[in-house]
Amino acid sequence: MENDYKKIGKFGENIAVKFLKIRGYKILEQNFMCKQGEIDIIAKDRNEYIFCEVKTRRTNKYGSPIDAVNFYKKKHIWNATKYYLYKNKLMNKNIRFDVIEIYIKDKKIYINHIKSIMF
Repeated sequence: MENDYKKIGKFGENIAVKFLKIRGYKILEQNFMCKQGEIDIIAKDRNEYIFCEVKTRRTNKYGSPIDAVNFYKKKHIWNATKYYLYKNKLMNKNIRFDVIEIYIKDKKIYINHIKSIMF
């Protein structure tokens, strides 16, 4: 069953990458991992670095996708972001945190891009 969740998650991330590219974002990293955490997508839009969490769901049985971005998930994303900025010498750059919700329902895909979530 977990394998199915991973496949759905990977599918959603690929959809999110295409979605961002169509809107002119430059994808810098996908699945950036370090000991501090993971960031699904790191992109750049003009002079801003965007750190995206992608949540894919087939049902709202357990709440909306953004509900899964809880305190602990935000903490891991923030710590991984700090490491990424340090590693790439981007400490004084503009950054933003987004969540991209992907809904798969009745063989249709719905995308909700939530910009500038609060940390």
